[in-house]
Amino acid sequence: MLEGKRQKQVAAVLEKELNEIFQKLGLSMIDGGMVSIASVKITPDLFDARVYCSFFKVKNPTEALQTIEDRKWEIKKELTSRVRHQLRSMPQLSFYIDDTLEYVDKIEQILKDIKDEDGKKEG
Repeated sequence: MLEGKRQKQVAAVLEKELNEIFQKLGLSMIDGGMVSIASVKITPDLFDARVYCSFFKVKNPTEALQTIEDRKWEIKKELTSRVRHQLRSMPQLSFYIDDTLEYVDKIEQILKDIKDEDGKKEG
């Protein structure tokens, strides 16, 4: 489904502000790794926001996500104060693990394996 212009605008604002909030609250470094907001997806009614967090070199992304969930009220409070003049109502935030990097690594490994197999057949 195509995102509307307003959805994209709100998502961009939330993504920018959330990244800054994560740095301010010390959530950008968890468990020896980096955490960043990969993307934000907003429902057409602007009531729900899915926040995809990217975990780089984090030992346990599930625990890190739980840490973020535990501080959700603090994140939302800070976010609300930052965007109160831009949005009528604050969307409900839901945090998810963004596994795009893992997916890319798997695809690259599969392509490498195929290339290696082709090399063995020719040689």
